[in-house]
Amino acid sequence: MQYKIKGDNLPVVICNLEDGESMITERGSMSWMSPNMKMETTSNGGIGKALGRMFAGEAMFQNRYTAQNGNGMIAFASSFPGCIRAFDIVPGNEVIVQKSGFLASESSVELSVFFQKKLGSGFFGGEGFIMQRLSGRGMAFLEFDGYVVEYELRPGQSIVIDTGYLAAMDATCSMEIQSVPGVKNMLFGGEGIFNTVVTGPGRVYLQTMPISQVAGILRPFISTSN
Repeated sequence: MQYKIKGDNLPVVICNLEDGESMITERGSMSWMSPNMKMETTSNGGIGKALGRMFAGEAMFQNRYTAQNGNGMIAFASSFPGCIRAFDIVPGNEVIVQKSGFLASESSVELSVFFQKKLGSGFFGGEGFIMQRLSGRGMAFLEFDGYVVEYELRPGQSIVIDTGYLAAMDATCSMEIQSVPGVKNMLFGGEGIFNTVVTGPGRVYLQTMPISQVAGILRPFISTSN
């Protein structure tokens, strides 16, 4: 499989598949494709994994696209202004991603539910108690909101992140929740009550324009009256 990412901050990834190669997506993200791409809706791993994906906030079923009778082409566009990043998933190089971050991957990549070790991370961490783990082997494409800033954390090194800005991290990183110090800071600081703390070793990916932040900014300008 070969691919190109185009479109700057309104990106699309265009994948060229050899005969018999397959890709999967969870949200019907296919934008265009060649006529010889066969679509099949599948639970991909059985009903147990399907229910796990539903619990993680994703669809129970996945769409599998396979090139038949020759090479094929398929494109997946981002659902929000930002960027698409390619990740080469191999054993020992697993990635944890926010629920809405998975766009598409080769069918050899496995998606599973990732539970935070501490309940507080789920209730107050901004991205929920559950995230997604990408494992197996193959290329995966993730979509992030806005621009992406990367940090390589050394063992024991931490970074404090405001809610919603954590897009993905290596599976070697750990995550927990830290309350903002001081009652005055919590109530009047405008930064919320909790921050997410990610500790290395591993790489962390931060997005500059979370869709939740955009929604909050636009809310006062949206009329709810009939």
